[in-house]
Amino acid sequence: MRGVILDCDSLGPDDLDFSALKDLPVDWTVYANCAPSEVIERIIDAEIVMTNKTVINAFSLSQAPELKLITLPATGTNVVDLEAAKKQGVVVCNAVNYGTASVVQHAWSLILALTTHLQSYNRAVMDGSWAESNSFCLLGYPVRELAGKTLGIIGAGDLGRGVAKIAQAFGMQVIFAALPGRHYSDDLPRVELHRLLPMIDILSLHCPFTPQTQNLISTAELALMKDSAILINTARGPLIDEPALKQALVSGGIAGAGLDVLSAEPPVDGNVLLEEPIPNLIVTPHSAWAALEARQRLMGQMVENINAFLDGKALRQVN
Repeated sequence: MRGVILDCDSLGPDDLDFSALKDLPVDWTVYANCAPSEVIERIIDAEIVMTNKTVINAFSLSQAPELKLITLPATGTNVVDLEAAKKQGVVVCNAVNYGTASVVQHAWSLILALTTHLQSYNRAVMDGSWAESNSFCLLGYPVRELAGKTLGIIGAGDLGRGVAKIAQAFGMQVIFAALPGRHYSDDLPRVELHRLLPMIDILSLHCPFTPQTQNLISTAELALMKDSAILINTARGPLIDEPALKQALVSGGIAGAGLDVLSAEPPVDGNVLLEEPIPNLIVTPHSAWAALEARQRLMGQMVENINAFLDGKALRQVN
């Protein structure tokens, strides 16, 4: 079968083992990146397409009559017109739960860096402030213990539960948010968001981005949080109203924020949070998922998806 990988560079391929993918009965054409204008010419004769962030819309699909399978090395499926694919008989599969350990680890890296002022203390060492100190240590930035604090989590999937498990090891209380209009079948301790926000010391976001969750954390929600609280987002950028967050950080409305995502990625047109340094803000470039082990599991799921399809079975099918 003829297969195409449209944006291989987005997977960080240099340290990945592609041998299992190459062993499949598929003749692969691999592209590092793919501009929107190049999609049709690259998939027109393909039977299998792997795309991470390159959009395949209804028109592109209509120009690829041989296409039978699209496999996405990601959980999100918004880059493919699922309805159009279904009408055309194209199976779409994704990946699930491959990056849980990596994302949970990254979320806690942000939490620990903020609660210990790790970056500030490192700068104090490198700029000579420690060398000039009259004492054996520097105590210029407040360090807080996590034990006894309360962690609020929005989203109770594998990621939210994984973060909760680590919190319990630190001796924290964990409360999950109940979002408006949602009904839950589990027995997790849940509190309505507007009641939860004043209670927590850390808020970590692990819910999907939908029209209902856009700007879920905005001016009103930030105003409900303690001025000592920190906000963590390793989910999706549009969950947070970024101008409102900047105002809260600069004014001292909350103590800090750690983000792995922004509303537009990469921020080629700038971002309000990046216009000037904000000392109590840490931003990383959507890299929480990117541990080698997680990306290798991702490739393994792509191989499983394709093998299942070739055997006439559906695995992780989303349409």
